[in-house]
This record gives sequence, structure tokens and C-alpha cells, in this order.
Amino acid sequence: MGLKEKIIRLSNRYYDEIVQIRRYIHENPELSYHEYETSAFIEKMLREYGINYKKGFAKTGIIAWLRGEKPGRVIGLRAELDALPITENNQVSYKSKRDGIMHACGHDAHLAMLLGTMKILKELKKDLPGTVLFIFQPAEELVPGGAKLMMENGALDKIKPDLILAQHVYPELEAGKVGYKAGEYMASSDEIYITIQGKGGHAAIPEKRDDTILAAARLLILLYKKINNPLPGKPPTILAFGKIDGSGATNVVPSEVKIAGTFRTFNENWRKTAHREMKKIVAEFDKEESIGAKLNIKKGYPVLRNDVKITKSAIRLSRAFLGDKNVVSLEQRMTSEDFANYSHSYPVCFYRLGTATKGKVSSLHTSDFDIDENALATGMGNLSWLAFSLLEVMR
Repeated sequence: MGLKEKIIRLSNRYYDEIVQIRRYIHENPELSYHEYETSAFIEKMLREYGINYKKGFAKTGIIAWLRGEKPGRVIGLRAELDALPITENNQVSYKSKRDGIMHACGHDAHLAMLLGTMKILKELKKDLPGTVLFIFQPAEELVPGGAKLMMENGALDKIKPDLILAQHVYPELEAGKVGYKAGEYMASSDEIYITIQGKGGHAAIPEKRDDTILAAARLLILLYKKINNPLPGKPPTILAFGKIDGSGATNVVPSEVKIAGTFRTFNENWRKTAHREMKKIVAEFDKEESIGAKLNIKKGYPVLRNDVKITKSAIRLSRAFLGDKNVVSLEQRMTSEDFANYSHSYPVCFYRLGTATKGKVSSLHTSDFDIDENALATGMGNLSWLAFSLLEVMR
């Protein structure tokens, strides 16, 4: 029996167990930086599987490793622990037991599939040409993100990976398929906060108050024109504001207006330039107007850059494992992902796993998000195949 057939057989053998693990995690979600029960569950499974590990990175993060009996390089595989502050609307037997918290981004599936991949690769340990590092990472959903914190905590220092892979559920793609994009795949993301301050007062007495709401509108237009302007050669960019809070009334102009938004792009140099431009615009506005203006840029995740050579190899390998028709090309996305932090320190490949039931799409980050659980077999099989095969390629 060849490697492909062995992995498929093992994926089928462990499928029911991995489904139950995914459902247990789904029922018991925890928010970013508070994944204590989830971490304890992973630790329990690692002891049961007889896998070496070290815990306590960024509080709840765990690193586990499996050394093959053949010499070789190190490949890291990552899954996330945290859920989102969303109340689940699905009527399923494994519905979240915690009000206002839900695995609406598929991290429960990622975690379960990583455990399944671990079981598969342990069965193949005798022929495994190198070491597999399993990265159980907290807080993907909340800046600064668990990837950055785990690296700062030294999680990858003792056993340094030569490359890192991760898969993410993708409800726009049918179960059984995977998707790849080499190079820049997901955008950077920064949080933008602006405060306008002036003299509030009665709307009917303009000589005794400032036009803080109008000033906020003028400043937003200035920023939009300068930053969002689609000039030739400029990287794809989004500056969008989703919140304006001015606690006035029809006849009351507030003394303070707070604005919150996001800035996203695909080029780190332009990102830095855009930050400087925004600071300059707000500073000049503050100087020239009688109304005060302050800007705070909370730096988020960088651009996610898939290593081109590794991604092309992964595409070729997935085609061999799943068939050509089940491997698709993806477009760039303006969404962001904290896995991007790994991509600026290590060669990486972050790919998508189809989870849609035919004819039905459950969008990420919504109260009715769910997956076709048949994707779990595809996910742990493909990830095991990639890990083993890429270690062979790197020998």
C-alpha cells in the first residue's frame, strides 16, 4: 500500500473520532486569551496519544512535536483555539453551550483536524522523514494575535520550523476541495481611531459652539481622497470607517466625536507610507482648524505572504492527493489573518479547505455558520499528505 492509500485509510479510520472532537470543542467555545479549558483538553489528548509537548506559551498555547524515525527537516502545522463573541443560531445537537460565544470561524474544525493529522502521522512515524511541530495557538481573532505572542514567548525557538502550514475553512468552496494563492494572499489590517474635540453647545447658537460633526465629516473626506485614491501602480487599499460616535441630539452639537475604522493593503512599504500620510493629514487639520483632532493607529496583522515555491509544491501535491478538479486557484482577499505574522519570519503556506454543503453557504463570522463535516476527512488527509511529502521534498 502506498503513502496516499495509507493516509486515506487512516483518515477514514479516525474520522468519527475527529467529528466528535470537533463537536465537543464547538459546544465549549472560549474567547481569545481565555482558552483555558480548550488548552486543557488538548493537553489531555496529547497525553492520551503519547505525544511530547510543552504548554504555557501566551498562557494557553501549546507546542507538540513528533520526530520521525528518519532524519530530516522540521515542518510546523498550526491550528487556533479561540472562538468569537457571537450567539449561535444553529439548531444542532452540538450547539454552543455558552451564551454569546461561538466557533463561527471554524477554529474548532482546525483544531480537531490537527489532532487527526497528528494521529495519522504517528502511525507513519517509522517512515516519517523529519519532525512535525504541532502549533496550538490562542487568540487568532484579537490583536496583537497569538502568533506574534507565541513567537515572542519562544514557542518556536527550541524546535525551529523550516516552514509552517495552516489550513482554514472556506464556506465558498464545496467540501472535498482546497484552494491556494501563492504570494500575497491576505491584506494587512490596522485599526484607526480618530477623536475630534471642540466646544459643544446649542445647535441654534453657532457663535457659542464648534461644528464638531461637520469637522469630523471634512476630515474623513480628506483621508478618503488621499489614502483610497486608486492611483496607477498603487497596491489594493481600503480605508473604511464603521463607527462615528457623537453623543449629541437634533439641537445639541457634541464637544467630542469619536471615529473608528480599518486600513488594509497588500504592501508593507505602502502601509508605512499610508500611516505617515494619515498622521500628517490629521496633524495639519488639528493645526489649521480651531477644533482639535487626534489620531491613534493600532497596528494589526501584516500582509500574509505565501512562499511561492512551497505553495506551488503544495498545489502539485494536493492535485496528486485529491485530483486536479478538487484543487482551485484563489484570488487575493482584503480580510486579514494573524498567521501572517509567521509569514514574515518563516516560509509558509496558508490554504483554504472547502466546507460548503452543495447548494448551501454558511458565511464566516455569522450566527448560523457551520461546516459540512465530510471536510474534516479531506482536511486531515490533505494536511498529513502535505506534511509528509514536503518533508520528503526538503531532504
